[in-house]
Amino acid sequence: MKFVPFIRHDLPLDLLRPILEHLTERHDLSSCVLVNRNFNRVAIPLLYSVLDSRVVSKTLVYHPSTTLIKRPDLARYVLHVTETGAVHRGLRFRYPSITEDTLQALSLCTNLRSMTWIDDYPFPGSDAFFISFISVVRNHPLRSLTIRTHSDLGEKAWAELTTLTGLRKISIWCLEGPPYLLGNGWARCAGIPNTLLLSVLSQLPLLQDIRLKGAPSNAIPTILTFLPNLRSLDTEFSGPSNARLTPNRDKMATLQHLTVRTSSIDIMGPVQLWAWVTNLLPRPGLETFKLHAFTLHMGHTRIPRALRHFIAGDAELILPDIECLCYKFPKLETLVCLVVAPDVAANLKTLRLQVQWIRNDAEPTPNDLTLEEQLQLPIRNDAEPTPNDLTLEEARRWMLRDERSLLRTIGLNSVVYTGKWILEEQALKFEVVADVEGDKWNT
Repeated sequence: MKFVPFIRHDLPLDLLRPILEHLTERHDLSSCVLVNRNFNRVAIPLLYSVLDSRVVSKTLVYHPSTTLIKRPDLARYVLHVTETGAVHRGLRFRYPSITEDTLQALSLCTNLRSMTWIDDYPFPGSDAFFISFISVVRNHPLRSLTIRTHSDLGEKAWAELTTLTGLRKISIWCLEGPPYLLGNGWARCAGIPNTLLLSVLSQLPLLQDIRLKGAPSNAIPTILTFLPNLRSLDTEFSGPSNARLTPNRDKMATLQHLTVRTSSIDIMGPVQLWAWVTNLLPRPGLETFKLHAFTLHMGHTRIPRALRHFIAGDAELILPDIECLCYKFPKLETLVCLVVAPDVAANLKTLRLQVQWIRNDAEPTPNDLTLEEQLQLPIRNDAEPTPNDLTLEEARRWMLRDERSLLRTIGLNSVVYTGKWILEEQALKFEVVADVEGDKWNT
């Protein structure tokens, strides 16, 4: 049988980049650089688009600035860099000019779009390195900035941050240090008066995505009037407030994605919660709604009918509410909650359920057994369903309940079933596979 090589010299160049973009390991991209001239031309920009100074071997730290100084032509491909204070502080004795060389290489990256700064130094004085980097990147078209530090950056660093222009996304986490207002820095909203918070956010009319932690619930509708381009909001519901603000609903942003985080809700809470949620949605347009709460009993749902994703996590919904969701929202594609949904919602593609099975009173609990009896209990794999869990055949029947069904993902507790049509021996076959869910707290 004649061997036909996969690598062809007549492979269209416009197909190479979409293919190589799926490579996630740098050593794979490095191998592609050595294949031939065409692969080299496509792989080089991908290889140097993201540079991380945390590339560590057993004995050395390979900093990318060395290559960029020797090959300045490669700097134009750099779009994102990650720098750490530990590298510049730890290697300064062996490599005295590491910071100066890094700044020189960074100045060559004229197409830089985002930067990440990480520093776990627990003592004051860590802002010196960071300020030098800010002075260089301010001359580049920087759009995103991520900062993760242990100690406070200091007044001078915060002052430098406020002078940056053109940023579309900024994420700052400082473990220590006083809270800074957005007018004189960036930080959390807890304890900030409504008037000052509104004054600060009114200066960001182009903001499209925001997460507010600690902001007063009654101020959120007014904030939406100052952010007309806002599409995604992640905020907390802390309960009703006596201080009422009356925003202009015609000027409020039309949200597409809304995430609400709140504590356990009692029987009287839903009326206040859902009245507040609907106040954030003056017109249809919401596509994704996520609710992070311990428990919830709601008797009505008045979210606009454009909703596509309803993700309530571990919040407890009663069956009439699930029925209401499925009937009210004809575009619903994803439903995640604690109970089984009725067979409606023709566009439903994903159904994730967290069911708490009620133990039979006659069945002994592990606490009722002796240590010897507990050791004799069979060990069950999480991927193996219990008698009460959904079986693979039952999941198949759910997915193929009628010819219009789009349901392809069913999750019950830790087991997730995924179905798809495959071609086997020139015939279509519907295959369902079972897997175990990953980190359930990954929000």
